[in-house]
Amino acid sequence: MLQHGRRPTIASRHGMVAAAHPLAAAAGARILGAGGTAFDAAVATAAALNVVEPYMSGLAGRGVATCYIASERRVRSLDFVAPIPLDFPVERFSHRNQLMRGALPVGAPGNLAGWCELAQSHGRKKLPELFAPAIALARDGFQLIEFNLEEFAKAAPELAVHKALYPEWSRVYTAGQGKVAPGFILKQPDLARTLEALANEGPGLLYGGALGRKIVERLSELGGCLTMEDFLEVQPRWVDPISVSYRGHAVNVPPPPCEGFQYLLTLRILEGFDLAKMALGSMQHLDTVLRAIRLAAGVRIATGVPSAQKLAELLSDGAVEALRARVRDGRPIEGPTEQWTPAAGKGAALEESHTTSFSIADSEGNLVCVTQSLGSVFGSGVVVPDTGLCLNNFLYWADVNPESPHRVKPGDALPMCMAPSILTRDEAPVLALGTPGSYGILQTQPQALVHYLDFGLPLQQAIEAPRARLTDGRDVLIESRVARDVRDALRRRGHDVSNGPDWTMKVGGMQAVAVDPKTGVFTGGCDPRRDGYCVPV
Repeated sequence: MLQHGRRPTIASRHGMVAAAHPLAAAAGARILGAGGTAFDAAVATAAALNVVEPYMSGLAGRGVATCYIASERRVRSLDFVAPIPLDFPVERFSHRNQLMRGALPVGAPGNLAGWCELAQSHGRKKLPELFAPAIALARDGFQLIEFNLEEFAKAAPELAVHKALYPEWSRVYTAGQGKVAPGFILKQPDLARTLEALANEGPGLLYGGALGRKIVERLSELGGCLTMEDFLEVQPRWVDPISVSYRGHAVNVPPPPCEGFQYLLTLRILEGFDLAKMALGSMQHLDTVLRAIRLAAGVRIATGVPSAQKLAELLSDGAVEALRARVRDGRPIEGPTEQWTPAAGKGAALEESHTTSFSIADSEGNLVCVTQSLGSVFGSGVVVPDTGLCLNNFLYWADVNPESPHRVKPGDALPMCMAPSILTRDEAPVLALGTPGSYGILQTQPQALVHYLDFGLPLQQAIEAPRARLTDGRDVLIESRVARDVRDALRRRGHDVSNGPDWTMKVGGMQAVAVDPKTGVFTGGCDPRRDGYCVPV
């Protein structure tokens, strides 16, 4: 199993943080080492990611978490995706691309409320200590590394055409130069002051306070619809997860309106196939998995946000067996993978993958998986002057198609394609697994789990193994480390295969922590497709 020249297995008996940037993982590990819980470490990691991955997530974004709470001996999910703004003018829009940048796609920030709830409910540290690593990074600066540089380089020319947004964005993130180069040290003094104020005054500064008013005023200047009433509607909710059994494990994700049930349905379909008897990376293996994913995506899109009763029907033996039969029949499968489209239509493939996910374990038995986002790269592109805050564009992800049966309404819950997952075996937590990747989240997590559970790959290798991303119709992008003859065979099976590079972030940027229930050892896994890093305690 030794992989010369590849990332080694990272293991510890005292705690583990797997995050999308090494400095953020180190911030979480620092809190664990100082006696904090995994929930405390999650807040420190999330706040640090706001600084070192400002294009992926931040306190003005939204997210969800799935957690094993040791003191309660159960899995719970925390939903901090705020409702659609009460004054959102949905009738003005017919396509999501109309909501990419500017003030109108901005939804109320949920991340800060979610972080505070994690710490208050199951942590023992206070915000000044939890935010300290992020404040230092923002004040003192950090050198941009390869993936940082790539994201800034892609975003700058696209944002430059937005004359009302670009000057402040450029000032905050490029020192007014409009571009960055290797060796650039990013300092964010405005953000440092904002984090310090929040640490000292608490979340009320944002939710109903002066910081919230400043955001609303800036958005109003830009023609936005967000109000202080929307900020007051932000209420993180602890909920019971939904789960299915896969290879003797209970796989738990947040319930609807979170769209993670597609991930579970894919696993239910695959449970009916003996994947372990197939060759890893073979046509049979990949064809089976890709067909299951496309069918599960179609069910999610047709259903919208299911009731508990409807969800039980979708995951029932009878419904799943019909889908398994469709996988077995060999006929090509065609359909949407992202949002509702007319039956004869074909939606455009999404380029968006700008989310972050991290997994954390502590020595007390807690296991936390968080997936959070700004929506798109640098969210809406709106940076509020004197705050260092880049605002989300979550309404870009709302279904505004007037023909869709799932068109959103003001005040509704917003369905989100996230699936932070906790696996248990015999009621003990054994794995936290999450990834970014927009609608690809619901596709790439089952692929990695198959690598790990069905083929028995070590966690790091399971994450590194080649993956694919399906888009509408029959299209599928596959990393070119999959053998050429396998890709050709998949084409003959009806998949419109595009050859991706050997490694691409379009198939996610996964972070995971596994727990050996016999020894208590934690194993971290991080994705080299981004700047993923594991820091043990």
